[in-house]
Amino acid sequence: MAFPTGGDRDSLAPVLIKANPQNKTLHFTGNKITLSFDEYIELQDLQNNLVVSPWPLKTPIINSNLKTISIRLRDSLKPNTTYSIQFGNAVKDNNEGNVYHNLLYVFSTGDHIDSLTLAGQVTVAETGATDSTLLVLLYKDLDDSAVIKSKPDYIARLDNRGGFLFQYLPAGKYNVFALKDGDGGKTYNSKSELFAFLNEPVTISPNSSPVQLFASSIEKEKRGGPSATGITRKNKPTALVYRTSIEANRQDILSDLTLVFSTPLTQIDSNKIILSDTLFMPIPFTLKTDSTAKIVSLHTRWQPDKPYLLLIPAHVFKDSLGFTNEKADTIRFSTKREEDYAAVELRFQNLDLSLHPVLQFIVSDTVFYSAPVTSNKWKNKQFLPGTYGLRILYDANENGVWDTGNYNTKTQPERVIPLPDDLKLRANWDNERDILVP
Repeated sequence: MAFPTGGDRDSLAPVLIKANPQNKTLHFTGNKITLSFDEYIELQDLQNNLVVSPWPLKTPIINSNLKTISIRLRDSLKPNTTYSIQFGNAVKDNNEGNVYHNLLYVFSTGDHIDSLTLAGQVTVAETGATDSTLLVLLYKDLDDSAVIKSKPDYIARLDNRGGFLFQYLPAGKYNVFALKDGDGGKTYNSKSELFAFLNEPVTISPNSSPVQLFASSIEKEKRGGPSATGITRKNKPTALVYRTSIEANRQDILSDLTLVFSTPLTQIDSNKIILSDTLFMPIPFTLKTDSTAKIVSLHTRWQPDKPYLLLIPAHVFKDSLGFTNEKADTIRFSTKREEDYAAVELRFQNLDLSLHPVLQFIVSDTVFYSAPVTSNKWKNKQFLPGTYGLRILYDANENGVWDTGNYNTKTQPERVIPLPDDLKLRANWDNERDILVP
């Protein structure tokens, strides 16, 4: 005997069957709005979905009950103004969770509904990616300090592709910004917030063109300290602890050998450290300490598939706590072979060489390697095998690295364009690809 299944799963979103006052009401004077649906509904994540335009000083009180949403306006309404209440994806049915996408209620305190729009795109300049958590802000006040001192007149949220659309706008001039609003204040008040601006106001009219904004932050958010993999050297708990970049007893011939310490160093007696071959013939090298004083890089011209010795006498390193490496250490390793590396040839189409392009190889959202591109063909005969994302940086000041924007000087950030598809490089192989730059 077959048991009843209960019917097909409900996959339909709720339907708005009535609004009181009706949608797009003119000469609106009240402070209460009721929206009725054809089924039981509930609100989810209203704080991150709701957008009221013009942006109010006091957020409306919005509640759901059974098949109804009630809205109570707490601000005095401006005369002859079109208002919109956008719910984003906050409304869903109570049973299956089907979402009513982009529910919108509009009214006017005047005798007409403003109908102008402004569309655009926001891109994170450093990566070329999108961040849908950014807000787009419109200001009628064209003073440069308005975005710092006061809240915007209109707000739009980004879709998952970085696009935005302002609707029901009045004509006029506006400053346009994008902001990752970490503290919810709707103002630009932190150098670590992603922020974008247009150098000139836009004029909103029936012929308004879409705008493009590039977001960047002046300062990076603080992250954890350095890390490394490889051999760990530990003398005792009160002595120095360090790790090397050597993996599987093999040193990359394209990179420096690094020693990473757990505490900052205050002293290095580099004249006593010896790099040699297995016959103890010294090999010239240089040492360099990074800005944290925790990473020491040893640079030399590595020969492929060759054994080396790194001799570290006792007491050559001293840290900020006064501890030293109390025992001598001999690190034996070999360099990788030529056949451990990949040959790469990339052929570009639609690459604007006049913008000083720099090719970036990306690992875990970090630039692993970069090089200027001076023609439509780029080659490298020795590259570390692996899977890489690719980007093109248009390096305006030709310093080889990406530079952020600066609102005070109206300097836009440098642009980065992500290239489609990861590049998988095989060792001992000629890896070639044709790339159409977007």
